[in-house]
Amino acid sequence: MGSDHYFTASPASPENLRTIRVTLGGRDVEVVTAGGVFSPDRLDAGTAVLLANTPPPPPGGHFLDLGCGWGPISLTLATLSPHATVWAVDVNQRALDLVRRNAEKLGLDNVNAVTPDDVPDDVMFRTIRSNPPIRVGKHELHGMLERWIPRLDERSDAWLVVARNLGSDSLQRWLAATFPDGYSVHRAATARGFRVLKVRRHGTPQTAPIELP
Repeated sequence: MGSDHYFTASPASPENLRTIRVTLGGRDVEVVTAGGVFSPDRLDAGTAVLLANTPPPPPGGHFLDLGCGWGPISLTLATLSPHATVWAVDVNQRALDLVRRNAEKLGLDNVNAVTPDDVPDDVMFRTIRSNPPIRVGKHELHGMLERWIPRLDERSDAWLVVARNLGSDSLQRWLAATFPDGYSVHRAATARGFRVLKVRRHGTPQTAPIELP
């Protein structure tokens, strides 16, 4: 890949398209991947842990896959919730092209593969599922989460998978400190060296009615 990273906007490395077989949303499918994107040869272990340790998504609404890569999370969400709108978000244009291609190949017309700035500002999410790009660095990662976590709908959850040796516990502490009011953060699962973190946005507190004498 040379100087390319999976978070490079326009990879200069050879595309090297390939087809792999994976199980997504209970379906055994073939998808297209390429060089210059995250985990092009297989469903990576972290994403597999996330998919195995999160509940079925809501039946409808807007969902966010943050850092979608070639699309395993987005394609799973779109398969399980055909009436939802899945926003597959990445800065890597090659990854977005792969998500579009794979969604079309699998007959999923409810996936929007876009850059972060192409998500309408008024869209709120019923769920966020992400294997976030830890290697972009702490500053960039925190900025991403500060941008998207507040766009959770009320009584909705974000699920993040992070390797223990890449700072999952410190990220959990940061999330709890950064979103103290109206949110809760806890470790939902541990498997294969990964933590699944759940961020819950609670409903707006109801003020007690004023009782008149």
